[in-house]
Amino acid sequence: MKRMTLALLLAGTSVIAPGAFAKDASYVGSVDVVRGDQPAEKATGKVFIDANRNSKLDEGEAGVAGVLVSNGREVVVTGDDGRYELPAYDDMNLFVTKPAGYATPLSEDMVPQFNYVHKVAGSPDLRFGGIQPTGPLPQAVNFPLIEDQVGDTFQCLVFGDTQPYSNQEISYVRQTVGNMLANRDNSETQCLLFEGDVMGDDLSLYPRFRKIIAAGGVPQYYVAGNHDLDFDAKNDADSFDTFRREFGPEYYSFDIGQVHFVVLDDVRYPCNGVDAHSFCDLSAKPSYNGVISERQLEWLKNDLANVPQDKLIVLNAHIPFVTYTDAEAQKHQVDNLDKLYELIGDRPALGLSGHTHTTEQILPGEYFEGWEAATNTGPAKFHQIVTGAVSGSWWAGDLNSSGVPHGTQRLGSPRGYYVLDFSGPDYVDTYMTFEGTETDQLHVSFNTPRFREWAEKLVSYTDLYDVPSDIIPPVTVNDLGDMDMLTREDLNDTTFVAINVWNGSKESKVSFAINGGTPTEAVRTQKGEGEAVLDGPTYADPLALAKQSTNGRIAVRSAEGGEETAGFYTWQGTHWTGAAGPFQNWMLSTKSSHLWRAELPADLPVGLHTLEVTTTDRYGRTFTQTKTFEVVEDLPQMTWQEEFWQ
Repeated sequence: MKRMTLALLLAGTSVIAPGAFAKDASYVGSVDVVRGDQPAEKATGKVFIDANRNSKLDEGEAGVAGVLVSNGREVVVTGDDGRYELPAYDDMNLFVTKPAGYATPLSEDMVPQFNYVHKVAGSPDLRFGGIQPTGPLPQAVNFPLIEDQVGDTFQCLVFGDTQPYSNQEISYVRQTVGNMLANRDNSETQCLLFEGDVMGDDLSLYPRFRKIIAAGGVPQYYVAGNHDLDFDAKNDADSFDTFRREFGPEYYSFDIGQVHFVVLDDVRYPCNGVDAHSFCDLSAKPSYNGVISERQLEWLKNDLANVPQDKLIVLNAHIPFVTYTDAEAQKHQVDNLDKLYELIGDRPALGLSGHTHTTEQILPGEYFEGWEAATNTGPAKFHQIVTGAVSGSWWAGDLNSSGVPHGTQRLGSPRGYYVLDFSGPDYVDTYMTFEGTETDQLHVSFNTPRFREWAEKLVSYTDLYDVPSDIIPPVTVNDLGDMDMLTREDLNDTTFVAINVWNGSKESKVSFAINGGTPTEAVRTQKGEGEAVLDGPTYADPLALAKQSTNGRIAVRSAEGGEETAGFYTWQGTHWTGAAGPFQNWMLSTKSSHLWRAELPADLPVGLHTLEVTTTDRYGRTFTQTKTFEVVEDLPQMTWQEEFWQ
């Protein structure tokens, strides 16, 4: 990254260049669809400057040359008069690639209006309605634009899986994303990117969701996830029809500044009988697979052919291109990633995704065992960020101070979102939590022999029993005791300082100093050099696992509510009730790609100590956290006697 550009990006909260204007949120309108007496044979129309902002092509309104328009396969460039012509298909998305320096109309809920969904016969009978028959092709589909000189320096916010399954969980979205957007200064923010699983299967909740997000007054761009599917669709062509009706195309592109944003659909559903995996067998339950369709790859090739080589390509998808969390899993990574890598080539690129409910920084050259078998690729070709989940671990966990489940994520990060600051083709990414500030980037705990023994019992329980369960777990967070009180035995039998840097990468530097002494360098538990994922209590995040070990909401009951209000509901009506046990096994933070550790000295004297942790990220920013801990000879015993109170 150029030194001057980096300095601009990191200079403070104001990143808009002097004289640049923020997005125009007042331009509410739609695409201009012109019906005629005779069906058209080709898709035609004009991209024009909507001088009077009425969303109609009026006499004298000028065309915009050099704009990309697509039918989802072919891509053409508008002529000097702003006109285009494309082949037509009975089921297609006709859309314009918003050029830099312009804005498309917005719906009242701040969703950009840049496309016309054409589906002659409409969707099959779908629970959530899908797309009504559009009938013959319109005589013209005209795309209105207004000038919107944002400039090359701007900001976008990125949200992984919001995934509310109910109106109660929509309310959690309101308390987190909605409140954050309503209370921050969004004048520099040009887009909100939602990386899929916008909803948790109940697609009737989309309208309420959109209205909550519209509180920020920022255009919303959506990726389709596997929980945004029409699950009753019989083939992939219909599987995102309700999503298309509500948000627009499953894949598309748009430009802001020197950045070309590409949204991809990498969820094939059903994959049964199409992809050669056991979970896609015709005899298996309908399932999805991570893959980019050939039609989409053809569109992307045609799209990129019109994009300058020096522009940054930001690829947005739901299923990660590759992931540390599910490195051995076929369906949770992109089957044909090798073809995408080939299309991107040596262009500057950033990949954003969701799906795994984890934060992951994957830098070029990094790789883990399993990627080659799952994706036909080795080391990562470009920077990729798995952006975590607004819902965290699916809105599980006890309520925090905001009245929202803490939902500690699978690799130990708290729930949050990303801020991307762009300057030209360069960028800086920052992970933000909903309860903290920009300086909150890590947490620290101790991996002691007592913790490892406790964690082994906890994990074994989740291996043996379904969770939630009526069987009382062998240990809870109460059995762990004071995690910051270390005994002489703990130190003699190896105690690690465990530092989870939520947005940490292989370029992060992490160290700690005790009582102001010489810093000790901590080592990342995973090198990312082709090794297998290291899992288990030795590589766990103690603080995250402690939070995940006891979910009291499962056990809460009332005489008045009975079964209806016992515990809580999620996942297509799954009822979380029983003993106040841990999260499910696969949700526990027994591994992490952003955990650093180093052994504590065994000769620390008895008493109170101060631990100062410092991390420096790939952009040179330094963050610190200080905590106190105690060293004792033995754990203290209870000092009062029952007889005292008699």
